[in-house]
Amino acid sequence: MTFASAAGRHDMVRRQVVARGVVDSRVVAAMDAVPREEFVGDRYRAMAYEDLPLPIEDGQTISQPYIVALMAEAARLSPGDRVLEVGAGSGYASAVLSLLCAEVVAIERHPKLAEIARERLQRLGFRNVTVLQGDGSVGVPTRAPFEAIVVSAGGPDVPPSLLAQLAPGGRLVIPVGRDPQGQELVRIVRALDGTIERESLGAVRFVPLVGAQGWSAGPAVPVRRKRSTRGSDVRAEVASGAIAVACEPFADIELADFGRLLARIGSARVVLIGESTHGTSEFYRLRARITRELIEKRGFRVVALEADWPDAAVLDRHARGEGDDPARTSAFTRFPAWMWRNRETAEFIDWLRVRQRDASVPRVRVCGLDIYAMDRSIAAVLGFLDRSDPAAAARARRRYGCLSPWADDPARYGRAVVSGTLEGCEQDAVAMLGEMLRTRVAAAAHDDLFDAQRNAALVRSAEAYYRAMYLGSRESWNLRDTHMFETLQAVMERGGPGCRAVVWAHNSHVGDATATEMGARGETSLGALARSAFGDGAYLIGMGTDRGTVAAALEWDGPMAVRDLRHSHPESYERACTRSGIPRFLLPMRGLGRDTVREALAEPMLERAVGVIYRADTELASHYFAASLPAQFDEWAWFAETHAVDAKAGPTHDADPGTYPFGL
Repeated sequence: MTFASAAGRHDMVRRQVVARGVVDSRVVAAMDAVPREEFVGDRYRAMAYEDLPLPIEDGQTISQPYIVALMAEAARLSPGDRVLEVGAGSGYASAVLSLLCAEVVAIERHPKLAEIARERLQRLGFRNVTVLQGDGSVGVPTRAPFEAIVVSAGGPDVPPSLLAQLAPGGRLVIPVGRDPQGQELVRIVRALDGTIERESLGAVRFVPLVGAQGWSAGPAVPVRRKRSTRGSDVRAEVASGAIAVACEPFADIELADFGRLLARIGSARVVLIGESTHGTSEFYRLRARITRELIEKRGFRVVALEADWPDAAVLDRHARGEGDDPARTSAFTRFPAWMWRNRETAEFIDWLRVRQRDASVPRVRVCGLDIYAMDRSIAAVLGFLDRSDPAAAARARRRYGCLSPWADDPARYGRAVVSGTLEGCEQDAVAMLGEMLRTRVAAAAHDDLFDAQRNAALVRSAEAYYRAMYLGSRESWNLRDTHMFETLQAVMERGGPGCRAVVWAHNSHVGDATATEMGARGETSLGALARSAFGDGAYLIGMGTDRGTVAAALEWDGPMAVRDLRHSHPESYERACTRSGIPRFLLPMRGLGRDTVREALAEPMLERAVGVIYRADTELASHYFAASLPAQFDEWAWFAETHAVDAKAGPTHDADPGTYPFGL
């Protein structure tokens, strides 16, 4: 072998590899022996020993030297080992690995890259490397087993096929994470008795592992919707068959055994439970049943609703045995009142109230995450300060004086700012929140202070939201879901170390937006933010239905009525579920052993979303969007037929801007 730039290579190994803690002398020697400049294009040769990943052919990258050394050391290679490398790229890591073992089988998805790597490795004399072209996510079963597998691309989960190709005692080193922009490097060891051990090696960022057991190729979700074809009919048959095999049917919400669901949730910090409509009884009842299980058997201590903070506080006080029956208050009386003023929600809050009469059980906080109720939040902040600090209350009235004339109709405030007729109140809202966050009170008043701080945060976010609403739906949607997530984080932090939370919200908030048309538009979601922050510690559950009745209005601020829900679209996930022939089930889609159903459902299909408005005559245009269900959710709950919520009457108020203009 003829190697160049030896001095630069020695310096790279000393500064970037050894200095960062790589101690395996064989790995250090291999890094010092392989000429990285031979594995990049001519324009990048001068940068070959910089501490950087570098571009190579077909839009891919070569990993920075330290990462190659780290993964090689993590694989714990012996001279007689056979190694599978997934994602050969330009061949650099294959060359390093080849000096540490007996044989390397490298597989590369891109035909051009595979050909280049094969030629380059042969030319440089690395004779114990075989480069194959194919889907690396499924490995090379015909050449298995391997003592080590090193994956140079990031997948959403550990591919089951790669695990199966590990020899007893074998090591699998792979970046894993549901955010394609960042992963966790893990080492998985198959012990001699067949058990699997997993160890985290830190945060990394790799190109996506594309394939049958990785990410799908190309854009995650198409924005355009295709017409029905014979091919889509075949897909629907395959999808419904996979659903029928993988799902867990149940007969009755209250009698079902959800032990396996709790096992799948495991140690997750936050469980987000969605709904495809805001007016379906079965969705509320199943959500309540799962939440009761999580509270009683898993110690969850927060129930966070897609609701306004002041209104949800009424539910929280009632659940703690304080305050009036929510049905006799003004909470949840603005449009869309039925969303939380219904029998199903009341039954859950009553259950929680009875449970918390026992002083020995931990208190569960019920809170609202949403961004609205500016007027009530301003009043709550002023009320707290009037009681605790009259001077601060006077300052708050001056600051909120800019917003107060608009508090009952904040949408008019947004129009006035955008049109230039009003300067805006952003600085006042931000300043007031800052003062509230700096406020200190006696320990006995900590809960009251926290409540006031969250109301001040709502005012700050609502002011920004209503300004953004007239600049575009993406900006206002993202502000709303970001506020929801920040509120959830604040409540969990308030709950102390290890606090676990359940979220009740629409599928469009709970699901991962990056797997839907929303992501293609640049929109985020509560579910996407939770996955980014908690990783596998966030468990996302969506719900769907085919037919029945739903509580909804025909237009904004219109009267609620029980409306017939049409049968689902032939090209939708809902229709695939219907064709399974199973009326009620849970469909797990995350974790080992779920690859068949994930693969069958991965290609995007239509999915239905009904908020507080339902327009059956324009259903396809108004209520369907494209999504990849197994990327959007970890689990899917299904009811073939559902019924409208049992709405409770109450005092009426003017329409809340609430979920306008989204209705979700």
